[in-house]
Amino acid sequence: MAETVIGKGIQVEGAIESQGEVWVLGKVEGPIDAALRIEIGRGASVRGALSAKEIAVAGLVQGPLVAKERIEIDGGGAVLGDLTAPRMTIADGARFEGTVYMDRKRGDEGDEEESL
Repeated sequence: MAETVIGKGIQVEGAIESQGEVWVLGKVEGPIDAALRIEIGRGASVRGALSAKEIAVAGLVQGPLVAKERIEIDGGGAVLGDLTAPRMTIADGARFEGTVYMDRKRGDEGDEEESL
């Protein structure tokens, strides 16, 4: 279970910081920074930047998302903002408006381009 839960019907204005996980089921106006995972549930909304190891969106986010490992946008989710992560999943039916930045770390220090 998440360490921080913004329940359905709850509205928060301001920055949220957590050393663990944050689940949003209500509404947040401000940035969220979590050490582990941020999950935006169905019907929830966030207006602000998200930053975590992993981010999962099933609701609405208006702002940039930066994840150290992975971003997932569910079929009912919507993101209006840029995505930065080494791995991403945007499900069929999801809404996304922005730019995707795949920040993959290289296994070696050579200058060779990754082959696709």
